[in-house]
Amino acid sequence: MFFAQYYLDCLSQASYLVADETTGRAVVIDPRRDIDEYVADAEAHGFTVEAVINTHFHADFLAGHLELAARTGAWIGYGRRAVTEYPIRELADGERIELGEVALQIMETPGHTPESISVLVFEHSGDTVPYGVLTGDALFIGDVGRPDLLASAGTTAEELGRMLHHSVQHRLMALPDEVRVFPAHGAGSSCGKNLSTERQSTIGAQRATNYACAPMSEEDFVAIVTAGQSAAPGYFGHDAALNRQDRGLFDAALAHRPLTAGEFAAHRRDGAVVVDARSPQEFAAGHLRGSVNVPADGRFAEQAGAVLDPDSALLVVAPDGREGEIVTRLARIGFDRTVGHLAEPGTSLPALAEDLAPAARLTVDQLRTALAADHPPLVIDVRTCGERAEGAVEGSVHIPLNELPGRLAEIPRDRSLVVHCAGGHRSSIAASLLRRRGLGEVADLLGGYAAWDAAA
Repeated sequence: MFFAQYYLDCLSQASYLVADETTGRAVVIDPRRDIDEYVADAEAHGFTVEAVINTHFHADFLAGHLELAARTGAWIGYGRRAVTEYPIRELADGERIELGEVALQIMETPGHTPESISVLVFEHSGDTVPYGVLTGDALFIGDVGRPDLLASAGTTAEELGRMLHHSVQHRLMALPDEVRVFPAHGAGSSCGKNLSTERQSTIGAQRATNYACAPMSEEDFVAIVTAGQSAAPGYFGHDAALNRQDRGLFDAALAHRPLTAGEFAAHRRDGAVVVDARSPQEFAAGHLRGSVNVPADGRFAEQAGAVLDPDSALLVVAPDGREGEIVTRLARIGFDRTVGHLAEPGTSLPALAEDLAPAARLTVDQLRTALAADHPPLVIDVRTCGERAEGAVEGSVHIPLNELPGRLAEIPRDRSLVVHCAGGHRSSIAASLLRRRGLGEVADLLGGYAAWDAAA
């Protein structure tokens, strides 16, 4: 058996290639949209990708099933409750997919979404104990998939929670302790609240350590798995819908569309939104007015999806040499309306000098002085609920970054604003969004709450 996990740190997302080395028959599970790595590995080992299986309709990224099917001729498989615009093979509970000695078996595990499945992997067709189980978003290491996402429109969180209770407590926990667990996500994903940094585990380890795997009633399970969930990024509903649709394929050529300063300016005048992926420091030194700063060195795709509109035409200002990477990371969440990128920002931005502006950033001492003045700024905390519970700036207003675009009406326009997060990354994103939306005097806190707390 050939078994490979592909882990994408930016989205905390795992996908898998399983093959029988004797027959060369292979299956890809939960692929991302840029599929070259899977295809290259398959070709290098002489495998034929016959199938691509999605464990459910993903909400946090656009899956690469259509791209793989177009490239390899593979069939696309989902759980039997899935309804799509493109042809699929409906996979029933208990169904086996024989690749030779290696075999896959479908296990229905609804709860994160109604159509969710897990995939049992058998190294030898006669084995009674699976080598492992690909759990999708049903079971994570240290957590379970949240049952309240927009991917499940039409089914309540309580209904899904009850399904998930059965899937986790009575189906997955019925597997032998030695079965390896390979989830679709790890720490940092918004698909759960307590995910581990580990990328594989065992059923026995999860039985012993995962809070949601301890025996409990349906009522207790639903209460515990739905409590304390942070708001999902705004693009989740967009991606969940796109993953059902017969949408366009990813075109890597989009990553190589350089624009002159004049062309870039013309698209801005036509309403395109500038995504500036440089560091907060570079952005603060000088950026195009109305730009949204989403630094590349972070959870770029998820954060871009939280503050940008997927229907907007986008222009990219990227760190040197990373233009293709930025466009690909946008495409991974279905943001395909990238017009192009500014060629050589270091020399092109000065040509747009009349449209450049600095961004205000305050030190802790400067903020303390401002708060003691007659007309203090309003401090906006864009951290998560869990982070805020550990301490907060007195008098600050809490609006997590994922909720900010939908709560702008709550922010007064007659006061200056200072935004902070934990360390200064998300606050630059939030402050740039507020400026773009017309809130004039906006600064962010250098070093974030960590710096504030250290200086207390």
